[in-house]
Amino acid sequence: MTRLTEDLSQPISVLLRKGTQQAHEAAEHSQGAGWLTRGELDREEYIRFLFMLWNVYSAMEQGLDEAQSNTILQPTYRPAVLARTESLSSDIAFLLGTAEWQYHPVYQQYLRSIPQPVTNYMERLKSLSSSPETSGLLLAHAYVRYLGDLSGGQFIRRRIAKVYELPDNGDGIRFYLFSNGNGEDAGPSEIRELKEWYRDGMNAGVGDNEELKEALVDEAVLAFKLNQDLFTVLRGPSNPTNQEKTIPTIPYAEPPTPNTLVPSELVTGSTLRSHKKRINVLFGRPYEVVVLGAVFLMGLFLVTNNWMQ
Repeated sequence: MTRLTEDLSQPISVLLRKGTQQAHEAAEHSQGAGWLTRGELDREEYIRFLFMLWNVYSAMEQGLDEAQSNTILQPTYRPAVLARTESLSSDIAFLLGTAEWQYHPVYQQYLRSIPQPVTNYMERLKSLSSSPETSGLLLAHAYVRYLGDLSGGQFIRRRIAKVYELPDNGDGIRFYLFSNGNGEDAGPSEIRELKEWYRDGMNAGVGDNEELKEALVDEAVLAFKLNQDLFTVLRGPSNPTNQEKTIPTIPYAEPPTPNTLVPSELVTGSTLRSHKKRINVLFGRPYEVVVLGAVFLMGLFLVTNNWMQ
């Protein structure tokens, strides 16, 4: 059980963000998350990852559908906008080139040896869904997945589209596209509004029930662990780039706190000394001013555009 040191009178949206920070960082810095975020997975392995997500979302969203009248879940139940199962199916169909993808040999092979982390995740979701007393805890899993899709998922979408050379019409990346409620894809401002609506809905559904708040934080930590376990069964890229992780990876839930936006290896003592030495000679070497300025502006652009509040 997670030991919360926070004031439990705070809204559940705040407690979830604070209480899952360590679990969030562990998941985002895992090797598999790095492969995904940098677009390094082979196309076939990315499809296999979508199979896993389809299994997980199918179980989660079936549970949410069945428990939609639960007062904890009701304020955030909006499947027309949030549901991802059909979008995942659409992406898989496009990438495999057939609407009947569940009969495709690649998926049939996957079914013969479903990774254990997928089975564990589905069993947890089905267990929660099986009783009215526990179905409210599905909110923790929905929080981890949906807020992640709305946050870091938007960066992953652009990377996936570029690496796999997907068309501009959204085919192959519909999992990452959300509706604005008017039949159009939500833009950045609408994504921010949707995230705020979801947080407000969680706060309304949970209210002041401190026991429930603790249980939801514990369940969200478990949800991060279950998602992290999915990355452990990803197969590494056949042509690794061998590049250092130069961008933060945030596949889930809330954006990280500012100190997690810069990889720790960039702020070591030796690195700082190296930068200080370089600054001392900058005015004698103008091209370094241009290079460092460009790197700074690129980093600023990524932070302000991909980690929205």
